[in-house]
Amino acid sequence: MVGSTSRRTSLLPVPGGYLEYLVTGAGAPVTIFAHGLAGSIDTTRPFGTAVGGQQVYLHFRGHGASSSPETPWTYGYLADELDAVARHTGATQALGVSMGAGAICNLIERVPARFDRIVLALPAVTDHPRRDAALERLVAMATLADDRDVDGLAEQLVLEQPAEVRHTAPVQQWCREQARLIVQTDVSRALRSIPHLTALQSLDSLHRVQTPVLVIAQEDDPAHPVWVGRELAAALPNARLEVLPPGGIMWTHRARVRSLVGEFLTTPHR
Repeated sequence: MVGSTSRRTSLLPVPGGYLEYLVTGAGAPVTIFAHGLAGSIDTTRPFGTAVGGQQVYLHFRGHGASSSPETPWTYGYLADELDAVARHTGATQALGVSMGAGAICNLIERVPARFDRIVLALPAVTDHPRRDAALERLVAMATLADDRDVDGLAEQLVLEQPAEVRHTAPVQQWCREQARLIVQTDVSRALRSIPHLTALQSLDSLHRVQTPVLVIAQEDDPAHPVWVGRELAAALPNARLEVLPPGGIMWTHRARVRSLVGEFLTTPHR
């Protein structure tokens, strides 16, 4: 057991090392939460506060206390890690943020009926590589992480936040805490590779997925363009798209997101 979050976490043995995960709540359903690139268990926990049953939060490779194996950083490997923790804990629902959403998409492309309900929050990529300014910022963050430059990395993280909130004290504090965590891990490898990859072989493959899916996108978010959310929602036969105004889905719109996720993952649907 390790204590890298505010509660005690466990380590699941997997090929190449261990995956760190945290379990909260009790009963059914069991929902697994997957963080974004350079995110953490703590950054995904707000998504689960209104979700009933048991919540499982994992750290992907190179994040938190999870191992950083020599195998390449790909969405396929991330999907395998998500699946390993989900099977170990009996998770039947899944929520992924950004990179975590991509891992879920990769998994359900291979196993369409893997989960009963899914939330894809701020998806960043589908089946064609990204080519935009956001990639340059991620590479700059990787260099700062390698240099263990907490101040510089915190400044970059602040710039990734919505302009409306980036100068507020909570955002400034959160970015500095994240920077401290990142420089202690192998996240820089992910920052250099994952943004250049695709989550899916083909967007059309998602037509086989009958699972109810909630897609949450946000306007004016260059790192997570609204068109990505629209593409996924159009490809998934049983998807619902929610596009929120600018301001940060877990800053300005935190209460709305908690309500959306809590209702979707807790209320029985026939």
